[in-house]
Amino acid sequence: MKDHIHTVTLVNPSFNENPKGSTIIKLLDNTELCVKDILKIKISDILDNEGNVKTSFHFKSSKTGKYEDLDIKNIQKDLKLYVQWLNNRQVNTKWLFPNEEDKHIDERNFYLIMHRVGELLGINYLGTHTMRKTGAYRVYVQSNYNISLVMSLLNHSSQAMTLKYLGLDRESTENMLDKINFG
Repeated sequence: MKDHIHTVTLVNPSFNENPKGSTIIKLLDNTELCVKDILKIKISDILDNEGNVKTSFHFKSSKTGKYEDLDIKNIQKDLKLYVQWLNNRQVNTKWLFPNEEDKHIDERNFYLIMHRVGELLGINYLGTHTMRKTGAYRVYVQSNYNISLVMSLLNHSSQAMTLKYLGLDRESTENMLDKINFG
């Protein structure tokens, strides 16, 4: 998916002129946060008292209602550039992803961003959870198929729910097994 986003910026440089969408996508791609939680991030959540981007922040999961810490070291540079972009445009808001009414953008606004990216790439299946699923599947494969880890990151209550979310329900698993030669 990162390659697709890079392709969008090559095909349509205006996507970088307003980095709000690409920053949201980077957060989706590099964290386990759902889009609803990302859209509610405040600037004060990610900046320390000196105005530097933190290495982690504390947030309340909309799914579980629990408070969690989130490591954001791998996207500190992107967040710093985005906050600088907001400051350069003298956007005075508490929200990291504000709308014109000084509220945070909602899932519908983000869906429109993803729809635009999909149109630019000729992909008709991009939605608000595409990046979260992509990241979860990446963790699943790179952790040697540790479904418990993915289940925990996604705050799912069962392995069956996580497998279904990843598109690895019983039917797709059986289809994959049918293709393996146990010779």
